Amino acid sequence: MSDTIEVDGKQYGVDEEGYLANLNDWVPGIATVMAAQDNIELTDEHWDIINFLREYYEEYQIAPAVRVLTKAVGKKLGKDKGNSKYLYSLFPYGPAKQACRFAGLPKPTGCV
Repeated sequence: MSDTIEVDGKQYGVDEEGYLANLNDWVPGIATVMAAQDNIELTDEHWDIINFLREYYEEYQIAPAVRVLTKAVGKKLGKDKGNSKYLYSLFPYGPAKQACRFAGLPKPTGCV
């Protein structure tokens, strides 16, 4: 039996690492609940990255590893946001892993 998280009274399946089991189930509240579990309060800056990841996944059907994420964010959101220091300040458990989890995406390739 896989784990679940509850968002607005509805149960959503997650795998043993806490990633959403079904990408299509994602609603913004899932990110908020997952962030709260990690003691993070989501700001507009967090949402910029979460939304960016969802768009990236829609286009490429893959969750980017951290180096790719950093470069792509820099191109789209500006150099000040396209660096690992900024991304780690938002997602201390790893910008690719943690942000992808909040965004309802599978674990990025190359992440352990």
